[in-house]
Amino acid sequence: MKMSAVISDNIGQYPSTTGEDKAATLECIRRAQAGDVAAFETLYREHSSRIFALCLRLKGGDRSEATELMQDAFVRAWRRLSTFRGDSAFSSWLHRLAVNTMLENARTEKRRVARVLSMEDISALPGAARSSGIDLKMEMEEAVASLPKGARTAFVLHDIEGYQHQEIAEQLRVSVGTVKAQLHRARRLLRDKLDGSPEVKKQ
Repeated sequence: MKMSAVISDNIGQYPSTTGEDKAATLECIRRAQAGDVAAFETLYREHSSRIFALCLRLKGGDRSEATELMQDAFVRAWRRLSTFRGDSAFSSWLHRLAVNTMLENARTEKRRVARVLSMEDISALPGAARSSGIDLKMEMEEAVASLPKGARTAFVLHDIEGYQHQEIAEQLRVSVGTVKAQLHRARRLLRDKLDGSPEVKKQ
């Protein structure tokens, strides 16, 4: 069975978290690590929904690019499955792999794409106190999409995805100071944008 037959644009349901299901997942991982493609297909169906949701956020709501990123992440997961040792949850391992895949792909991309961030909780972000609901969400999406690439990446990974400064620095291959500077810049630009200051300019 070819991997293309396993990794498609069909998104499964969110997996349940019972002890029995966790045991079944570990068994699937063990079988997949031994080369069982059918077992990996089961893992794909169990985890594709959450990974797709993450990819959709990373790709600014573009479903086509999110699907492509998800497929790429699962291909890499298959190739690197032997490196999974169970030190963390399999879902966490996949999550980090998807983020790393996006960052690696971004380093080689020459074209610029419009990104619209879909955020579940924007109440604590700069400028959120002055409005709410759909209007605020649209404003935030537009403001984040207008950020310069470096600032936007730092903001998404730190403030949205919850990565630490050191983790982001290692993934982006820059200094911690650079990450903090980009994050500070992103927050300042977002605050200015939402407060009605001059438009954010991409650089």
